[in-house]
Amino acid sequence: ALNVFRYLTFRTGGAIITALIVGFMFGPVLINMLKSRQSMGQPIRADGPEGHILTIGYLIIEASSVEIMLNGSRRVQATVVGNDYRTGFGLLRATEPLNVTPMSLGQSSQLAEQTELLVVSDSTPASIRPTLVTSRREFAGSWEYLLEDAIFTAPPHPRYAGAALIGAEGKLLGIGSLLVNNVLPGRQALTGNMFIPVDRLKPILEDLIRKGRTAASPRPWLGLFTEEFRDKLIIMSVLPGGPAEQAEVHANDLVLKVAGNPIKGQADFYRKIWALGDAGADIPLTLLQGTEIKEIVVRSSDRESYFRTAPAPKKPDKEKTLQST
Repeated sequence: ALNVFRYLTFRTGGAIITALIVGFMFGPVLINMLKSRQSMGQPIRADGPEGHILTIGYLIIEASSVEIMLNGSRRVQATVVGNDYRTGFGLLRATEPLNVTPMSLGQSSQLAEQTELLVVSDSTPASIRPTLVTSRREFAGSWEYLLEDAIFTAPPHPRYAGAALIGAEGKLLGIGSLLVNNVLPGRQALTGNMFIPVDRLKPILEDLIRKGRTAASPRPWLGLFTEEFRDKLIIMSVLPGGPAEQAEVHANDLVLKVAGNPIKGQADFYRKIWALGDAGADIPLTLLQGTEIKEIVVRSSDRESYFRTAPAPKKPDKEKTLQST
């Protein structure tokens, strides 16, 4: 069994000491390099006069405009190219040259537990922090999201959303997504971050650039949020006007079955839904509502039809700003 105290003391402590030594020896060079890169979103391509910026999708969902704030006071408008709900990545395109060096994509599939890395949210020294890969495993999110090979790290970075996970070769290995309290395997509690591995981007990048979405058929989406509690799956809320609400699924309902098959947790719930077809498929649910067991059929939809993004207008009323370095 893993001794948490020893794990934290020696492994995380070792990562910090190593990073301090590296920072002392190479800090100025590293900071200058990072000043040419984007925070809360990483430049990954320079296509002629316009550059593509990778970030976490929830930062730009339903954005009416996006603004890139460069190092200093310069601001550049950007448009939303695509938002991939399967992976969680969001892709932007700057409307004018950023004059930054795109970051190379590493091989996140080769990233093993206990690997020492850096998390960078911007170019200031305080934002460059050491971290340790604590586990590689499946992650199920409450918003109908499942990532099979998530990267969990500790200690946590406070500005994790869209932050870069950088390997020893200076290549991008992941994009920051969440602050979680279960980065260790099993049920041991430890706070850290969850990163989306960059290898999940490679097969879909060209489709995102050309079409704004991947070639894969959209999965059935119900518009609900769930949580596991004592091995039971509870619906915590439903989105207004979404498929679940229209079918009279309610908060606090207990999910028992999908298409007559008992479920075994959150990830199994999602897989059973997605196995029934593409977006638009009817999803039969067996729910416990109060003291009654009810059979409800939800007509699923495409998540993107509910959460729509739009290009940035010239004079927006609302803006979402991504800080750049």
